[in-house]
Amino acid sequence: MAGEGEEVYVAAIDQGTTSTRFIVYDRHAMPVASHQLEFKQHYPEAGWVEHDPMEIIETVKVCMKEAVDKAKDGKYNVVAGLKAIGITNQRETTVMWSKSTGLPLYNAIVWMDARTSPVCRRMESELSGGRTHFVETCGLRISTYFSATKLLWLMENVDAVKDAVRTGDALFGTIDTWLIWNLTGGVAGGQHVTDCSNASRTMLMNLKTLDWDKPTLDVLGISAAILPKIISNSEKIGVVADGFPLSGVPISGCLGDQHAAMLGQLCQKGEAKSTYGTGAFILLNTGEEPTQSSHGLLSTIAYKLGPTAPTNYALEGSIAIAGAAVQWLRDSLGIIQTAAEIEKLAETVPDSGGIYFVPAFNGLFAPWWRDDARGICIGITRFTNKGHIARAVLESMCFQVNDVLSSMHKDAGEAGEVKSAEGEFLLRVDGGATVNNLLMQIQADLLGSPVVRPADIETTALGAAYAAGLAAGVWTKEQVFAGLHKENTTIFRPKLDEDHRKKRADSWYKAVSRSFDLADLSL
Repeated sequence: MAGEGEEVYVAAIDQGTTSTRFIVYDRHAMPVASHQLEFKQHYPEAGWVEHDPMEIIETVKVCMKEAVDKAKDGKYNVVAGLKAIGITNQRETTVMWSKSTGLPLYNAIVWMDARTSPVCRRMESELSGGRTHFVETCGLRISTYFSATKLLWLMENVDAVKDAVRTGDALFGTIDTWLIWNLTGGVAGGQHVTDCSNASRTMLMNLKTLDWDKPTLDVLGISAAILPKIISNSEKIGVVADGFPLSGVPISGCLGDQHAAMLGQLCQKGEAKSTYGTGAFILLNTGEEPTQSSHGLLSTIAYKLGPTAPTNYALEGSIAIAGAAVQWLRDSLGIIQTAAEIEKLAETVPDSGGIYFVPAFNGLFAPWWRDDARGICIGITRFTNKGHIARAVLESMCFQVNDVLSSMHKDAGEAGEVKSAEGEFLLRVDGGATVNNLLMQIQADLLGSPVVRPADIETTALGAAYAAGLAAGVWTKEQVFAGLHKENTTIFRPKLDEDHRKKRADSWYKAVSRSFDLADLSL
């Protein structure tokens, strides 16, 4: 443990779907400096979403430098006192690159990209277990969402990838792997690793052994030689190489974004959190045994805080489009100029006026798993105005979270959830969209349970910092889970009566059913 008088800092790289940020925390896990940059989204065809992996690396570099400069301006000597860096990242997004040149062989295929539908249909028809063929080993159903289908598409459709795999020059990774490989030296000896939470989202890792599942690799024709080594979420991985800011500082924590948010929210067995970002992701910590879902959820890793630490598992419901629908209102329709404006616009009306918006832009994830669904807005009359549409967009996030929590309650059962002293189920929330008080109140109303928002809503970066600080000996596990700094939470309590809540839910289900089987409209 570091001495009390010494300046001690831990930092986190938070590489998200639409932006990258670098946050520096002090010994009390309070943020002292940060910098954030958005980067370009590429949409080469309908349903396709790509990122430039080189641009992502550049944003990481810039965010590191700018955050350190800001800290210096605030009289924090981060360069001298930084003990460790943690990494958290958008999950499933797939990169293939050349071991010899360090250059990507294709753009990164993003988690929400739907181009692999034909690959999924083929696998479902050829494999004896159909859509759930791999659930027993990896906890995931066959879907466009997971990395394995993206990797197969690249191996089948991109000549540069085919050639590199054949000659042994190809490396595969999710964004964490790409970042670590570059940060620790790249072609000059970068570490080719991934952590167990990111690996659990590829469809290729065995949930029990936390290693690549050989029968799965054999069935899919994927060579283990291109895959990174799987490690825990909290251990020394390597040090930042020359050419990056903060060279020589250990990288000692890595978690996929939703797992990092679970740790940042200090979710232990029976506790759930919902993160509202580009998508929305609800995870319930189920303890040291994986729980199989029979209601459309995924079994996944929660976290493993050290090579010999026990593994905590989780049930997860993933929603593809949450905050992305607000960006769509801003960037594609021009109904709002900034994302923050949606709250004011939605407050110009008392309700959504019978409008239901289902943001199935690339299909629907949990609990429906319909990649043939497309976005719809129904219930429109001459009375409808942009305030109603804005409110319906906010409600769509909350209805989707409800669908997942309803499945979670059924899977985990009463015994699987921790209740408050008053016997209530509490939903912990975080992520950028949670600054919207109206959104949080709508969530409590439609859920019928209290919603708890921490003072620091950027719990994803905080979780990565916790993992790195634990491995570096800055904190103990007991200190982290005791809550390094007791937060001022805001609690939103439901105001809607049960009859009204049920009627709204029934109308939402009717709207969702109307979104199915629409994928061929664009043909």
